[in-house]
Amino acid sequence: MRGNMGALLKQAARVQENIKRLQHELEHLEVTGAASGGLVEVTMTCKHVLKSVKVSPELLKEDVDMVEDLIFMATKDALDKIESITKEKMAVATAGMPLPPGMSF
Repeated sequence: MRGNMGALLKQAARVQENIKRLQHELEHLEVTGAASGGLVEVTMTCKHVLKSVKVSPELLKEDVDMVEDLIFMATKDALDKIESITKEKMAVATAGMPLPPGMSF
């Protein structure tokens, strides 16, 4: 029993270190979401820090509501990508070991 507990504690320590490295990586990893074929692009880090919003000049001739909708869609696209990347990298970092209840990433 003691050997199993020691092995489990070592595995938990490795997972904790992997999570720390992953958090640092996600702070610097940038994702770009796009809408309308790239007429609007939103770039964010995987920690949800907005880095840039680019709107094609040709789009500025359109009505404001449409431009706002495209910015919203590009932002949603970026957030969806961030969620997917984070889940994928978290599964690798934890080696399939589930996080304890109440512990979030």
